[in-house]
Amino acid sequence: MNTKIRLIIIALAVILLAYCLVSGYFYACVYVLGLIGYMVWSQYRDGTVFLATQAFHKQDYDKTKNLLSEIKNPDHLRKGRRNFYEFMMGNIALKEDRIDEAEYHFQLASRLPWRKDYEKAMVLINLANINLRKKEYERTEAYLSVADKLALTERQKDIVQKIKKEIEKYK
Repeated sequence: MNTKIRLIIIALAVILLAYCLVSGYFYACVYVLGLIGYMVWSQYRDGTVFLATQAFHKQDYDKTKNLLSEIKNPDHLRKGRRNFYEFMMGNIALKEDRIDEAEYHFQLASRLPWRKDYEKAMVLINLANINLRKKEYERTEAYLSVADKLALTERQKDIVQKIKKEIEKYK
């Protein structure tokens, strides 16, 4: 859910809570308060990352950027959401040619826990690509060596090999 939908649900729940209090349905008040609490909690801990992820997979980067901009403080996100937030922000910054900002977001994402090795490998490959652009070959090799220790997909292995060939050209 995006922020507007959550606010509408909270407003409706407050109206329902007032009705339950006036009518004497005190047990229903507990459920309504629980709903309000969950909406507030999910806004701070999950934000709009899930919707942004769906838009990102559809390569709708403008929608992804708008959904991620609704998150006021990414430090409040759960680790399972923060890693995807940073990854998508890094990719958006890369698309907009803001290399230093992209590197910042990818470095944050690399320090967060990932469920699958290939997910973390994508972050490391992006960092290697950024450092290859900046002609910092030692850092590029360091990121690739960490990525090689992970279980990579065939596509990722090909990308790593291409980056290594590029490094060899400049040595």
